[in-house]
Amino acid sequence: MAISGVSFFVMVLLAMIVSVVAVDAQNLAPAPPPTSDGTKSGTSVDQGIAYVLMLVALVLTYLIHPLDASYNFF
Repeated sequence: MAISGVSFFVMVLLAMIVSVVAVDAQNLAPAPPPTSDGTKSGTSVDQGIAYVLMLVALVLTYLIHPLDASYNFF
């Protein structure tokens, strides 16, 4: 049984409407205001560590990739 183009379009349109309504129903709570005491929060330290780890992973990827490419399987 083949689906006609019109019914496929109606189903896609219905899915888009349902997804928009579902996303709109999930209102997120507002973010807390920043601290005014001038001290840095732990999130900036965590973000710095994450950037360093991503940089290490990138460097290791480019160091290991030539070793992978040197094998001739075919």
